[in-house]
Amino acid sequence: MTFDVIPAIDLRGGQVVRLRQGDYAQETRYAQHPQHIATHYADAGASWLHVVDLDGARSGDLANLAVIASLAKAGMRVQAGGGVRAEEDVQRLLDAGVSRVVVGSVAIREPERVAAWLKTHGAERFTIALDTRRRDGRWSLPSAGWTEDETRTLDELAPWYAAQGARHLLCTDIERDGMLAGFNLDLYRHLAQLAPQLAVQASGGVRSLDDIRAARDAGARGVILGRALLEGRFTLQDALTC
Repeated sequence: MTFDVIPAIDLRGGQVVRLRQGDYAQETRYAQHPQHIATHYADAGASWLHVVDLDGARSGDLANLAVIASLAKAGMRVQAGGGVRAEEDVQRLLDAGVSRVVVGSVAIREPERVAAWLKTHGAERFTIALDTRRRDGRWSLPSAGWTEDETRTLDELAPWYAAQGARHLLCTDIERDGMLAGFNLDLYRHLAQLAPQLAVQASGGVRSLDDIRAARDAGARGVILGRALLEGRFTLQDALTC
């Protein structure tokens, strides 16, 4: 069974940033150019790169498309999203060289539309992003860059997408994102039982190589690595072989 270790680059204004718990007011900017970081990750042996257009996630516009297109030429397959609202957005990302389009807000608000895209373009061209926050005893699904609450829940949509033929699911525990507190392993065990057909990518809070191993043991099929790599808590080479 394949387990993917996927480094991540979050973009805002064309620069690499990280947010704490998705809060745009709690931003850390990194001096390195996105292309330099991507080249470093490719040289380390990464097969995939995860790219988030944070401007697009909030505005609904692919604000950093030119940067994403350049990153798609760095030698890795790219999964990218943020601002995907219509099929023309999907096509623009695919035309830019993206291998898998990440759909988040629209996947929560208009699942039938996204299911149609899966059939049109193929399930392997998409990663469904159901980022979640525990609230009132349920896994809620905020949208629009995690700024707006929706009525649908993770327990409703994850199995629904599996039934529609989706293959890849990215799930972040928002409370742990950027916090270096470790993955929420209970969440990934829950997803492994809820929708075992989906290859789940764990995201949010990784701080050590042990966290990566623990996510794999909890049933995840991949991990997204952001802040921990940018701040040198471990090397990508070690993460790829752990």
